[in-house]
Parts: sequence; structure tokens; C-alpha cells
Amino acid sequence: MKKRITVLGLLLSTSMLSAVSYADDATELRTKLAKIDNLHATFTQQVTDINKKPIQSGNGVFALAYPNQFYWHLTEPDESLIVADGTNLWVFNPFAEEVTVMDVSQAVDASPMALLVHRDDETWNKYSVMKRQNKAQSNCFDIQPKQLNSSVVAVSVCFNDSKLTQFNLTDEQGNLSQFQLSAQRAVLPAEGDLFKFAIPDNVDIDDQRLKQAN
Repeated sequence: MKKRITVLGLLLSTSMLSAVSYADDATELRTKLAKIDNLHATFTQQVTDINKKPIQSGNGVFALAYPNQFYWHLTEPDESLIVADGTNLWVFNPFAEEVTVMDVSQAVDASPMALLVHRDDETWNKYSVMKRQNKAQSNCFDIQPKQLNSSVVAVSVCFNDSKLTQFNLTDEQGNLSQFQLSAQRAVLPAEGDLFKFAIPDNVDIDDQRLKQAN
């Protein structure tokens, strides 16, 4: 009996230490992100399937600003645009001539990437965070939803010291999208329009805000 109690105590202690470690990792990540009030960068994209076979490569421009502003423009090979203006999240597919709009507060449910511009406890409490040390000054944080609500099942964000350098997305099919950032700098005052979206003429609009309200 004493041996069983000892083993049980060891398991409980290990579980508690793990929970504390995860909490510390989440705090460290949030502290790093809190220092990035805004960011502008170019990116290259590499997508591989579950067997690590290349599917697609591309590049584009990425920007964010606190609170709740986000800009994602894939310019090659097929153009797509995501803009969060602080209130709404717009997703534009020029090839399909379609715009999807949803509340920015629900953008995290669509993709955990929106955590980059969210700082509230309620949102972050929906995710677990674990740190991975790569090099002396380089580390990554793995982010996973505690309950799966989107097609993105895992996200990792990587830093070189305090500079955001890379993030990766894994979807339900096991496809891995890797984004490498370069030319990181602050968003210029003249670039504020990046976070504004004007609906193009002659496009279909999928307004999910109305569906969510009903």
C-alpha cells in the first residue's frame, strides 16, 4: 500500500510540475508578443503533406498591430488576402471572386494564428503552450487548442531572441505550412491602410457575422 501511495504521489507531482511548466511557457510567449505592438515583414511559404511531400511554395507580405489588426497577403502562386481591421476579419479569394467576413473576436476559432494580436486571458485560456529550445537564442512555442474548433490543429511560433522569425500551421489532414519571415520592421504611419479592407466590385460576400448572430 505504501508503495502504491508513493507511486501515486510521484504521478501527481509530475502532473503538477508539467502544468506549472506549461503555464510558465504561455506566460513567456505572451510576454514576447506583448513587446510587439506592430510588425511588418515579408514571408516565404512552404507546404508539405503528411508524408513530407512538397505541395506548394509561395511568398507574400505579413503585418500585425495591436489590438486585433492583422494583414496577410499571399502574392504567389495564387493570390489571397486576409485583413483584420480591429472589428471584422475579411478573407478575400480573388480567383473565386468571394469575400468572407466574420467577427474578429471569433477569428481565433478560425485560426489560432489570431493569438498574435489577442492579449485577453479568456482567449489564451483555450490553448496550451509548450516551449522548445532550438539554439542558444532561438526558441519555438507550440500552441494547441484544448478543444478543436478549426481546421488548424497546431501552431508554432519561433523567435530569435525577441524577433519573430517563423510560424508553422498544421491542419487536420497533417499538412504542414511553414512561413519564414524576413525584413522585419515596424509598420510605418503611412501603412495604416493595410488594416482596412474595401470590398471589391462584383464579388460574392459570405457574411458569417449574420449567421453567427442568428
